[in-house]
Amino acid sequence: MEYQSVLTRKENITGASSKEEILAFLRYLCKISVRQKIFYLWRPWLKDPKDDMVLELAVASTSQYIITYNLKDFSNIRKLGIEAITPGYFLEKIKEV
Repeated sequence: MEYQSVLTRKENITGASSKEEILAFLRYLCKISVRQKIFYLWRPWLKDPKDDMVLELAVASTSQYIITYNLKDFSNIRKLGIEAITPGYFLEKIKEV
């Protein structure tokens, strides 16, 4: 829901993709995703509860990274073994592999 909310904002629909294409992509993403149970064991950790949800899922799935432009709101997550990085930096890292 967070992705849908952000990606379908007027300022984010730039003409490269229509709202319908964005929604179709999000439906596809949900279709191939694995539902992850979350337990709220240590919340609140971050200022924004929506960011806490993303962090909780990253911890539960043992993710190494949260890929975001919103680095400042994820500044203290290294304590949980996760690093917040930008999409550009992530692309650089996967080129190294």
